Amino acid sequence: MLCSASQFKGVDILLTSPWPKYVGNFGNSSGEVDTKKCGSALISSLAASLKPRYHFAALEKSYYERLPYRNHVVLQESTQHATRFIALANVGNAEKKKYLYAFSIVPMKLMAAAELVKQPPDVTENPYRESGKAAAIGKHVPAPQEEPACQFFFDLNEKQGRKRSSTGRDSKSPQAKQPRRPPQPPGPCWFCLASPEVEKHLVVNIGTHCYLALAKGGLSDDHVLILPIGHYQSVVELSAEVVEEVEKYKATLKRFFKSRGKRCVLFERNYRSHHLQLQVIPVPLSCCVTDDIKDAFITQAQEQQIELLEIPEHSDIKQIAQPGAAYFYVELDTGEKLFHRIKKNFPLQFGREVLASEAILNIPDKADWRQCQISKEEEETLARRFRKDFEPFDFTLDD
Repeated sequence: MLCSASQFKGVDILLTSPWPKYVGNFGNSSGEVDTKKCGSALISSLAASLKPRYHFAALEKSYYERLPYRNHVVLQESTQHATRFIALANVGNAEKKKYLYAFSIVPMKLMAAAELVKQPPDVTENPYRESGKAAAIGKHVPAPQEEPACQFFFDLNEKQGRKRSSTGRDSKSPQAKQPRRPPQPPGPCWFCLASPEVEKHLVVNIGTHCYLALAKGGLSDDHVLILPIGHYQSVVELSAEVVEEVEKYKATLKRFFKSRGKRCVLFERNYRSHHLQLQVIPVPLSCCVTDDIKDAFITQAQEQQIELLEIPEHSDIKQIAQPGAAYFYVELDTGEKLFHRIKKNFPLQFGREVLASEAILNIPDKADWRQCQISKEEEETLARRFRKDFEPFDFTLDD
């Protein structure tokens, strides 16, 4: 059935005999097919252009279901739907490899935009863009280049991408404003989702500008971090839209932990760190009251000759610290805030030491995260549990 360009919404299913070249070995592959050598660069170019929701191929006579990949550059292009590549074996093969694939699909033209572009939790980078090799008939088509700091594993923001200027002209105009990009990390970053160093299995929730991840070597099973998707070193450097979502996560986590009989303490150490990490530690209500937590921070600060000052509840850290300045900051569940401007040296584990002390959690042996590490399998179990428990409070699921 033919339709006009205005009616065309995209491709739901693409069927090809050859595999696409460069599809990448991500998913339930038996290892029988070398995805770097097999396939057609022309099919890769076709898939990159059409962006099908499902791409099926069969020429290699082997079953392979790749992890889904996204079809946009985060923070540079409008969010688009993900693609799933599935290869099937030949019918009736002697090895009994899978040659049928049952699934239900709602045509994209019938789907709400927000639902269509929702990113799967295991989404990966576009393999054809990463390969740097795409081909078209009769000529070579260079792969789109991405800024390293703007490659992320997740993005649910359908409004990101090209902006219009105040005059209404498209951003292709020389006078149009370009969206501000987050600064690039100086090197490998453990918390930029673009980085191969990031431990993706610890990620438990994804927003538009921020995400939640379980803390490595956490003080408790539900010790989490609020992290910006873009590369920002501290709260002081965050853009307005990122700050707004950080506050949304903070409020949501307070409600979540309160429902489980806990209050949460939040702190940031902008010292010897490259990527903002807002530590959120739940404290059972039965352990102590908020004043006990506040007193513990102040007392231990005095013992270590750290000037920890109380600042106005509704104050903005940006009014106190300049970008690039080192500081330590604590926020209690009551909204009370404590702040220390770091001038020289600062104990890296100070926040954990206070919370692990006898006065609060009474787990002094967990003051150093390196002494609290568990296996990847245990981390994956904890992450799955947190995702399930947090789901009723997940504001990212709202339309």
